[in-house]
Amino acid sequence: MTRLRLRRTMTAFVALVAVAAMGGCGGSGSDAGGDALDAPGAEVLEKATGKTTIEFWHSMKGANAQAVDQLVADFNAQSGGKVEVKAIFQGSYDETIAKYKASVQQKSTPALVQIYDIGTRFMVDSKQVVPVHKFVEKDAFNAADIEPNIASYYSIDGKLWSMPFNSSTPLLYLNKEAFERAGLDPTKPPRNLTEIGELAKKLTVKDASGKTVQYGFGAAIYGWLLEQLLATDGKEYCDHGNGRTGLASKVQFDQETAVGVAQWWTDLVKGGYATNTGRKTDDAQAAFKAGTVAMHLESTSVLRGYVDAAKGKFTVLTAPYPKVDSSSAGGPIIGGASLWIGGVGHSAQEKRAAWEFVKFASSPAAQAKWHTGTGYVPINAKALEEQIDKDWMAKFPQFRTAVDQLHALPPSVASAGCLLGVMPQARKASEDGLEAAIVGSKPAEQAMKDAAASVQSAIDSYNKSVG
Repeated sequence: MTRLRLRRTMTAFVALVAVAAMGGCGGSGSDAGGDALDAPGAEVLEKATGKTTIEFWHSMKGANAQAVDQLVADFNAQSGGKVEVKAIFQGSYDETIAKYKASVQQKSTPALVQIYDIGTRFMVDSKQVVPVHKFVEKDAFNAADIEPNIASYYSIDGKLWSMPFNSSTPLLYLNKEAFERAGLDPTKPPRNLTEIGELAKKLTVKDASGKTVQYGFGAAIYGWLLEQLLATDGKEYCDHGNGRTGLASKVQFDQETAVGVAQWWTDLVKGGYATNTGRKTDDAQAAFKAGTVAMHLESTSVLRGYVDAAKGKFTVLTAPYPKVDSSSAGGPIIGGASLWIGGVGHSAQEKRAAWEFVKFASSPAAQAKWHTGTGYVPINAKALEEQIDKDWMAKFPQFRTAVDQLHALPPSVASAGCLLGVMPQARKASEDGLEAAIVGSKPAEQAMKDAAASVQSAIDSYNKSVG
C-alpha cells in the first residue's frame, strides 16, 4: 500500500500530546460510565434502553476493507439489536492517527479506532483510552490464546493496552520460475543478506542489448524493513529497552548492524543486481508482480494480492524473513495495527460496546475469516484450528510461512519493537539515511548517523511534553 506520511508540523504534534497528557481534552458532556478510563461490566448493555451505536475508525482498503465490513456486519447481526458498530474509513494509517489527534482537540474521539503499531506510544501517553487489560481483568477474559509475539508489542509491563487486529510479519517473496530458469532450487531460499546478495547476481538477467530485464532483488526503501532486520539480529531500535523500561531518548539505527544493512543494499544497487524503486511500496510491489524482480521483501499482508496478480504468469513462493548474517539469532517484529477503546467522553455503554466488538473480532472464528480474506496473521492461535483456515492453508501453503515464522522464536525485547512517541518521524528519518546511501549522496555510515541525529530534537520535544 502507498504510505502517505504525516504533513503536520512537529510543533503541532507535540502540542497535541501535551494537551492530551494534561487530561484537558476528550468528549463533551458528562461521562455516564463514571471514571472515564474504567472498564464497565456487561450489565450496562443489558440495562440500556435502545441500541448503543459506536463509530469504528479504520484504515483498511480494497479487499481488506471488504473483510472489515463483513466482520462488522457479522457482529451487528449477532448482537441482538443491542449494539451497532459503524465502520468508517479514515484513509491511510498516517491520516487516521492525524484525524484522531484532531478529534482529541475537538473533543470528539471515536469509541473504537484502529491505530498502526508505531502509534502505540502516543496512544498510551494521550490518556484518552481504556487499556484493554482492564476489560480482560473485568471479564476474566482468556487472553492466553492471543499470539505472544503479537501481544508483546502492544503490552507494557506485561499488560495489554490494545487488542491486536491486523497483524503482519515480513516475508521474503520469491519468483519460482525465475529461480528455475537460473538453475536454482526455489525450495532452498536464501537465509541471510549475504546469501540474497549471492543469488541476486545469478538471478539478474539482461537482454541482448545489455538492458536489465530482471533484477535479482528489489524492495521499497521502507524503514519498517530495516527495523525487522535489526530485530532479527537481536538489536534494539531505541534505548531504554526499546522504550519499555522508560521513555526512549534516542534511536539506534546508526549502529553497526544498520550501517551494514545500508551498505549491503547500496552495493547491490550499485552493482546492478537490485533495482531502486524508491520509497513507495506500491512501486516495489508492482515490480515484483510484473516479474521484473526475482526476490522481494514485503509484508505478509500483500500475499493474497500477489498470488492473485501473478496467476498465469509465475508462481509466488514465500520464505522466512532473512537474518542479517548466519550468526543472527533474533526474529522479526510484527507490523499492522491494533484496536483502541475510547475512554474520555464515552459512556459506559459505548465503552462496553467497543469491547464486545473487540472480543468478537479476536475470536477464533472471526480471525480465521480475517486471515483467509486478507493474508494477515491470525492474532488468535485457535483460528488455525477452524476448518476454513485449515482448508485455506492446504490450498495456499504460502500462507503458512508467516505463521511458522511467528511461532519460531519466543518474544524478546528486540522483537517487541520500539515504543517511541515520534516513531513515524523516526521511521522517515531512517528512510532518509537508507536512501542517501543507496543513491550515493553519502557514505552509508555517515548517512545513518545523520539520519539518527535528525530526529533527536523531535524525541526531546516529545519526551519533555509528557515527562
